Amino acid sequence: MKNPLVSEMILPFIVAIGLLSGGILWFVDPVWANWLWFSFLLPLGGIVVIRTVRGLLAGRWAADIIASLAIITAIVMNEPLAGLIVVLMQTGGESLEKFATGRASLAVRQLEADSPQHAHIYRGDDIVDVRASDVLIGDILLVRPGELIPCDGVVTEGDASIDTSRITGEMIPVSVVPGDKILSGCINGSRPFRMQATAVASESQYARIVELVRAAQTEKAPFQRLADKYAIWFTPLTIVVAVLAALVSGDAQRVLAVLVVATPCPLILAPPIAFIGGINRAARRKIIMRNGASIERLARTNVVVFDKTGTLTIGRPVVNGVFPQPPFTRESLLYNAASVEQGSSHLLARSLVEAALLDGITIGSATDAVESAGLGISGKVDENHVVVGSRTFVYGKVKERGSEALEATSADGLIAYIAINGIFAGTITYSDELRAGVESVINDLKNLGFSLPILLTGDHQVNANKVAAAVGIVDVRSDLTPADKVTAVKELTARHNEVLMVGDGTNDAPALSAAAVGIALAGHGGGVTAEAADIVILIDELNRVPEAVRISRRTMKIAKQSMGIGLALSSIAMIVAAAGYITPVAGAVLQEVIDVAVILNALRASASHVDTV
Repeated sequence: MKNPLVSEMILPFIVAIGLLSGGILWFVDPVWANWLWFSFLLPLGGIVVIRTVRGLLAGRWAADIIASLAIITAIVMNEPLAGLIVVLMQTGGESLEKFATGRASLAVRQLEADSPQHAHIYRGDDIVDVRASDVLIGDILLVRPGELIPCDGVVTEGDASIDTSRITGEMIPVSVVPGDKILSGCINGSRPFRMQATAVASESQYARIVELVRAAQTEKAPFQRLADKYAIWFTPLTIVVAVLAALVSGDAQRVLAVLVVATPCPLILAPPIAFIGGINRAARRKIIMRNGASIERLARTNVVVFDKTGTLTIGRPVVNGVFPQPPFTRESLLYNAASVEQGSSHLLARSLVEAALLDGITIGSATDAVESAGLGISGKVDENHVVVGSRTFVYGKVKERGSEALEATSADGLIAYIAINGIFAGTITYSDELRAGVESVINDLKNLGFSLPILLTGDHQVNANKVAAAVGIVDVRSDLTPADKVTAVKELTARHNEVLMVGDGTNDAPALSAAAVGIALAGHGGGVTAEAADIVILIDELNRVPEAVRISRRTMKIAKQSMGIGLALSSIAMIVAAAGYITPVAGAVLQEVIDVAVILNALRASASHVDTV
């Protein structure tokens, strides 16, 4: 595959060859050296001029205008060396800028590749494998364990445990029975069931997520180069000085000298060099910033939006309470429950086993284990019949149906009920714990000027409010679909201009794309989420979010400072050139000296020290 960066680097490389070969030839024959420089200047300078003209015709007032004027003037006035130096500075700056710009997101293609591809349709008594796109409304489908649900539909036969995390962001599997609605893109985590299609694949939930990401990326405003913003006033100023110098002195050479020394290479070089430095600095901290535009946008953000599960929380339920009923003890409850649960693949089962091991309990083995998908599991442990599961499931297994203890237990939150030998033995509660240091991250962002942290989640209101209260977030929006999150981000953008979205799941991808800057926690989510985001944090540390903000702001500070230094020096040199004290070639060399000063200052962006901003 052709690498655009490699092709972009060819131009300055060819220009450098032309300058060097002409310089060697100059010691032999200056006339032929002049012709050699011209042979390089005409085609290569023409490329720069044509690019600038195309930009002007497209309505872009760019920093390249002065460089193009300098190249044209150098050709007209037979000053190929000065013109070729300008071409070298211009093409070199553009190459650096291309490098800092990075690559386009692959989010849509990644989403499409991960979409449901196949379906099993009942044709009478036979099962026929077809493409998911061929499923029609009303078709009866078979969904096997581990398969993606190909389209939206309703369960018609069987029960199963469905992993909905790709759609809702919530990690706890959902139990479904006949009559329950299910969404495309979810995963059947237990046993086969039948469903009836209520929508074709192209109009189902997963396809809507793909379209949301595509639309969000298309609608994001095109990014204006930082250099072009400064060029709006610097370019007319340079032209006025050059014309006045020629009119007052009558010396046309001064026009070229002014244009060459004022060629805005500091504008062209400073941002990409600073951005590359910032990108490298962030990468050392496991923060991947896709391009310079990501840095500039992040530096301007003033509102931060968080997903909940997997972002503010660890995204996996852990045991937070063990409540035995006499005569059972904590140890016996954990031992029996973990022994029967270790044969289950359910997320809560794995957490229970881990909790028992952390308590120092040696787990036994269970026989005759029978698991009812989404409900619970039963088996024999050391001659004891143990049942673990939902309240309804365990209630049906308890001999003492009138057990007051079982009926009195709270049904709020995630709770596993345990019965041993037909007697209610106690409960084990779970919670999705907050990430370590989340509250300090929120406070850190507030100190950086993010006065409005917001929580957007697909989880229920009770759970969302509990997490928000723990971390100091007041604005909470729960029970949201991926489309709802995009709508919320767009509303915030309309009111607050620059929104930073932090998420980790496939369901966050559309909102990450719609925000001014999307930050993905790839250590937990990755894949599509990382592709949809502008910035990716490779490790599960939320404190890297405010660190990324600091790096971006420091990078922008250095880029603007470097441009200011370069423009100030160029302005002084421009006045001196207008007075006739600098020749075109000397001006080109002086401009290179200014460029070196700008580059050295811009390189500070890669330093390990990050200023407090």
